[in-house]
Amino acid sequence: MEVNTQTIIQNREISFAKKGIGWGLLAGASWGLDAVLMGMALALAPFTNTLSLFAAPLVASCLHDGFSGTWLFIKNVISGKWREYARTLKTRPGKLILVAAIMGGPIGMSNSMLAIHFAGAAYAVAITAAYPAIGAILGAIFLKEKIGLRVWCGILLAILGSFVVAYVPPSGESHPHFYLGIGLAVIATIGWALEGVISTYGMDLVDSDIAIGIRELTSFSVSFCAILPFVGAVAYQILFASFSTSVAWYIAAIGLIGGISQLSWYRAMNMTGVARAMGLNVTYALWAVLFGWLLSDLQITSTLIIGAMLICLGTILTIGNPKQLVTIRSK
Repeated sequence: MEVNTQTIIQNREISFAKKGIGWGLLAGASWGLDAVLMGMALALAPFTNTLSLFAAPLVASCLHDGFSGTWLFIKNVISGKWREYARTLKTRPGKLILVAAIMGGPIGMSNSMLAIHFAGAAYAVAITAAYPAIGAILGAIFLKEKIGLRVWCGILLAILGSFVVAYVPPSGESHPHFYLGIGLAVIATIGWALEGVISTYGMDLVDSDIAIGIRELTSFSVSFCAILPFVGAVAYQILFASFSTSVAWYIAAIGLIGGISQLSWYRAMNMTGVARAMGLNVTYALWAVLFGWLLSDLQITSTLIIGAMLICLGTILTIGNPKQLVTIRSK
C-alpha cells in the first residue's frame, strides 16, 4: 500500500515537472514574438520622436508592462484571486516580489526596450538570453538548487548559440547606436537574472499567478512615477500622444502576449526551478529570429542558422528527463 502511494505521488510530481517544461517553452516562444512586435512598434509614431534618445523606448516599456499587468489582473479577477494582491503585499514574500519586480521591470524590461531600439530585436534578445547562466549560479548559491552537468551544458550551449546569433552587427546606418544597445542589453540581463532568483524564493509562499500580476503592475508604477520623470516632459508627451493613434492599442495586444509569457515564465520557475526555467525561456532568442524573419526584414545568415542549432541542442539538454527534475526538486 505504501509503495503504491509513493508511486502515485511520484507520478503526480513527474506530471507537474512536465507541465513546468511546457510553460517554459511557451514563455520562450511568446517572449520572442513580443520582442519582435515591440521592435516594430518602436518604429511607429509617436515613438519616432527625435527629441530624446531614451524617451520612446522607456515609454513603450511602461505601456507594455501597464497593459500586461491589466490583462493579468483581469485574469486573476476571473479566477477569483484578485483579493490576494493586497494580502500578499503585506507579507515578507510579497515584499520580495516587489523587489523582483523592480529588478525585472524598470531595470530589466526598460533596458531591454532601449536595447531593442538601439540594436534591433534579434540582437538585443540574443544578448539578454545570457541571463540563465547568471540566474543558475545565483540559484545554486541562494536557493541551493542542484544543477547537473547535463543541464549546465544545455544552458551554456543555448547561451553560446545566442551569442553566435548576435555576432555580426547589422550593416548600414539602421542602428547607429548599436553598441550602446548591446551594453544596455547586458544590464537587462543582470536585472532579469536577479528577478528570477528573488521571485522564485518569494513564490515558495506566493501563488505564481499573483506574483507575476504584482510584478507587472509594480513595474508599470515605478516606470511611470520614477523612470519617466528623469527623461523629462517629452516622455509624457509621447505616452499621451500614443493614445491618439492606434499604436497604444497595438501595444495593448502585445502586452497580452507579454503577459502570457511572463505568467508562463513564473509558473515554470515555480515548477522546475530557476535554472531549468531560464534554460527553456532562453529559446526566445531563436523565436525572435524566426518571427523577425516572418514579420520584418531580418535576413537569415549562416551565423543565425548555427546559433539556432546550438540553442535547440541546448534546450534539449536542459529539458532532460522529467524524473530527474523531480529528484532534484525533492532534495
